[in-house]
Amino acid sequence: QVELVESGGGSVQAGGSLRLSCVASGNIPSNYPMGWVRQAPGGGREGVAAIGSDGSISYRDSVKGRFTISKDNAKNTIYLEMNNLKSEDSGMYYCGAHNGRLKGAYYVASANFHFWGQGTRVNVST
Repeated sequence: QVELVESGGGSVQAGGSLRLSCVASGNIPSNYPMGWVRQAPGGGREGVAAIGSDGSISYRDSVKGRFTISKDNAKNTIYLEMNNLKSEDSGMYYCGAHNGRLKGAYYVASANFHFWGQGTRVNVST
């Protein structure tokens, strides 16, 4: 079993920054693909950023240049550094992990993970 716990969400003004963290525990090898998915109120889940089993990193177009995903294998933690936040970045952000062996681009495109955290809310006001 894999447990994911997110933290770091909050309320910021447009242009501000937040750093999300996701700590993984349980039976999770260090090369498990992991990433971030968000869901705006009334919307569906969309992939934001992911690290594939080969270490490949991918972002959705709307966050490129503003968001950075990283991973600390020693701490079993992934991060999402979010800068220059916009109102359209608001929503619940979920950490996901997958037991497959695919590239980061797959997870951003599909938002498909096997394991999920409980989510952390990001609210960006104008």
